[in-house]
Amino acid sequence: MTPRPSRRRLLLTGLPIAGLLLLGACTDEHADAGGDGPRPGGRPGAGTTAPSDEPSSVCPVSGVRIRALGTNAAMGLRALGLELTNCGTADYPLYGYPSLRLLDADGTPIPVQVIEGAKGITSGFDAPPRPLTLRPGERAGAAVLWRNLVTDSTVVATSGEALEVASSTGRARQAVELDGPIDLGNTGRLGVSAWKPAEPTTPAPPPAPPQPSGAPSGPTTPDPRV
Repeated sequence: MTPRPSRRRLLLTGLPIAGLLLLGACTDEHADAGGDGPRPGGRPGAGTTAPSDEPSSVCPVSGVRIRALGTNAAMGLRALGLELTNCGTADYPLYGYPSLRLLDADGTPIPVQVIEGAKGITSGFDAPPRPLTLRPGERAGAAVLWRNLVTDSTVVATSGEALEVASSTGRARQAVELDGPIDLGNTGRLGVSAWKPAEPTTPAPPPAPPQPSGAPSGPTTPDPRV
């Protein structure tokens, strides 16, 4: 399976990789096996998941859309950003950690240990969850964290090719588009962090209006010889 390139890369500038975004998960055996179908008027035959490249006009029945923001890799440490958007018309309560299900190339679930706070993987993900209420159009962020390590040659390395995410345990999962495999080596561990409000986007200032043709660009100084 060849991963498609992500449209947006996770930016780490000015922030430690451990405090970057957030992620969450629970064992998928306890998660709702159903997916989020589109609301009426959505794309026919969209199935039970909502891929991250769905048109913005299609909102899952749950009223939220989850997508991946891209993976950053540094010295064996991987960080995958997640973004949850309230695309519905009502407030959406959110608390805790995203729930994850990792799949292989055949769509078979891969058993992994999910660590809330990423203790033992890296530091900086220990902030406890707090209740959030997202109004329509508001977003929350999270991150998935892991290391690609092979410490035992007798253990087969794990590489997940697909990821399904729910806002919390028991909620319907959505498929998110990955820009590469989740290569756990033989660690079998994923770190997670709690949902938190996404940083607001600051719009770029409008460009300066063009100068009229033939007009001077600034005040002129009279020639004393005239």
